[in-house]
Amino acid sequence: MRYGYASLNLTLSAEKIRVNRSMIRRVFLEKGLVYASQLALANITDLEKVIEWNIQHGLFFHRMSSDMIPWMSEYELPDLPDYAQIRDILARCGQKAAAHSFRLTFHPGPFNVLASNSALVITKTTKELRQHAEIMDLIGLPPTPFAKINIHVGGAFGDKPAALARFAENYLRLPDTTRQRLTVENDDKGNMFSVQDLLWLYQEVGIPVAFDYFHHEFCTGGLSEREAFLAAVDTWPTGITPVVHFSSSKKKWEDPSALPTAHADYIYSEVNTYNKEVDIMFEAKAKETAVLKYLNDYKIKSV
Repeated sequence: MRYGYASLNLTLSAEKIRVNRSMIRRVFLEKGLVYASQLALANITDLEKVIEWNIQHGLFFHRMSSDMIPWMSEYELPDLPDYAQIRDILARCGQKAAAHSFRLTFHPGPFNVLASNSALVITKTTKELRQHAEIMDLIGLPPTPFAKINIHVGGAFGDKPAALARFAENYLRLPDTTRQRLTVENDDKGNMFSVQDLLWLYQEVGIPVAFDYFHHEFCTGGLSEREAFLAAVDTWPTGITPVVHFSSSKKKWEDPSALPTAHADYIYSEVNTYNKEVDIMFEAKAKETAVLKYLNDYKIKSV
């Protein structure tokens, strides 16, 4: 199994190596594509360093930051003046990942809502997801959920069945290399979408379900953890290791005043994978330090 963390490497960030250099909209309007391209090139250059660090430390699963290319929704990737250099570095990242069976994924932000009843939101979401897939294409990642682009349904809008139906309809309209990578995750609010709800989507359009253990505590859909986990894992295509998300409660373990849904800095319990092979994305605030501590605590050797 692979063990990973999301977006930023805090060890490298302390050395000014980071993948989320960005700017506010006013600066983007003032400085335009040239500055956006400079930031993107710096971010992608550092992505390669993050991948190298992970390989050296036995962590072969990483969720890339969606902020690597600032304001990309405002233009197309080839418009960037540094596109050729960015393309070459991403290709090199892909070669290094392939040599180590390293898994790279995305989790675009919550403003990507395929269940929206707004045509404008659907248009923006479709472009944003397509551009994530284009980055993966440049890396050379397969158009499968191995290189997953994970999202939530995004909103019930007072009618869960109708929202799920809109999601399914808009999902089928996505470009092939986007749709073939997409997965959907269960929510952490009781009035949102449980694994049970998402099984309808899987049955309707075949989209795999990425199981989040912590979210399931708040939105069970009437299923036990074991039932929900096994149901989600069974939605993944044969030959592709399912991805699950795991985190601990900050309120329970670190700060009693924290929100019930807040993620802890570290991981405080062992993941029960119910004798299934899965890749585990740890959503812990301490990032790579939390993963390494977990592996050490439970005497696990990452493959």
